Amino acid sequence: MSSSKKKSKAPSKSLSKLLRLPQGPVSMAGLDASATPGYPGKGKADAPALTEALGPQVSDLQEMLYASGRSNPETAPRVLVVLQGMDTSGKGGVIRHAMGLVDPQGIDLTAFKAPTPQEREHKYLWRIRKALPGAGKIGIFDRSHYEDVLVVRVENLVAEDVWSKRYDEINRFEAGLAESGTRIVKCMLNVSADEQKARLAERLEDPTKYWKYNPADVDSRAKWPAYMEAYEELLEKCNTDAAPWYVIPADRKWYRNWAVAELLRETLAGMQLTWPAAEFDVEAEKLRVAAT
Repeated sequence: MSSSKKKSKAPSKSLSKLLRLPQGPVSMAGLDASATPGYPGKGKADAPALTEALGPQVSDLQEMLYASGRSNPETAPRVLVVLQGMDTSGKGGVIRHAMGLVDPQGIDLTAFKAPTPQEREHKYLWRIRKALPGAGKIGIFDRSHYEDVLVVRVENLVAEDVWSKRYDEINRFEAGLAESGTRIVKCMLNVSADEQKARLAERLEDPTKYWKYNPADVDSRAKWPAYMEAYEELLEKCNTDAAPWYVIPADRKWYRNWAVAELLRETLAGMQLTWPAAEFDVEAEKLRVAAT
């Protein structure tokens, strides 16, 4: 990973402050999925360059994080990026374009699907704990433990007296992660119903995108109001100081990708990372190398 003198253009105000969801009641209808808060460019045309310009700093910071994990695995911090959103909101696109700015060896990526028979034998957080990032790593969850208060609620997979208790359980779980040194970045990728419809239709027009299309997505669309209600409750009840929610407008893919990349940069920069000190005599080693 190499440094560059090219500087990225930062938003005038911290993006984490602009996108952080205020605590309290949430109305999904009041969250503009096509907004571009904090974007320093003029539009779509300059978005790829602005996102790419974040790369050198993000890469250097991630290498510091990774190095700390190699040198001090017991005390090294971790980062967990949670990507949650409706189908077509762009979780895969964020992973390719925003998380693609860092060295893949420093990333632990988990895409959560429907629980396997083995996973169903355990409590819902069991598989989540198994996928947490290692020391000095950036963990990425494509979907997450929040499926267990979303899908299970809307699809009536468990009783209300079961899923309704999970908000407090999740808060305690995330608080424990934060206390132990994991920085949590929860991104709700907010796509509108109209944009989702357009993206699903686009997939059916392009044979190279058939693999992305799932007929079950249309079934989920029919339950859009119920999913929005479920999102409103989880965003309200699991929006803590230890693990706040950032709502990313996702109708504009170019903004979505830049925004998550900038959030990652801000997060890493705010961790006050440093390079590990040498655990050997540097001058003596220079002499040894010179003598070979």
